[in-house]
Amino acid sequence: MTNKTSPTDTGFLSDVQTLRARARKHIEEGAVTGNYGADRDTVLKLLNEALATELVCVLRYRRHHFMAKGIHAEPIAAEFKVHADEEQAHADQIAARIVQLGGEPDFSPDGLAARSHSEYVEGDSLKDMIRENLVAERVAIESYLEMIQYLGDRDPTTRRMLEGILAVEEEHADELADMLSSE
Repeated sequence: MTNKTSPTDTGFLSDVQTLRARARKHIEEGAVTGNYGADRDTVLKLLNEALATELVCVLRYRRHHFMAKGIHAEPIAAEFKVHADEEQAHADQIAARIVQLGGEPDFSPDGLAARSHSEYVEGDSLKDMIRENLVAERVAIESYLEMIQYLGDRDPTTRRMLEGILAVEEEHADELADMLSSE
């Protein structure tokens, strides 16, 4: 006969009645419960900065997609379009998380570049465009690493989302570095 204990028997989880009462007490808070460990205002500020960064990246990549010219431009322009679409998906994920945390995603074009961690640089040549996108990806990588470190275990949902976005940003940087080395 095995000794089976539940997590509530060991003090690991709150009893069911306590969980139910807490869930009802602040129902208007949506997904954010009393156990949310991060400073929500700080997280919302960071996420709105990340949103601005992704939107600036979408705009830069789209411009580069249309402006790419030269003998090697076609596959690079196509890759810029893929990156733009992936950055837009990141922006959508971030905006959804902001709303989930009870905030408002800031899509206002006023001050977008100032809120963004990366810059919007047009680039004069295909090589300049690749280089500027690589710089922006490296900025995003550093930003996301710092945000992930800040969140730690205080907001695992946001942290996991940012880790997924970070992995794609690292992939973009690797692809852009390969493009530069083959130019």
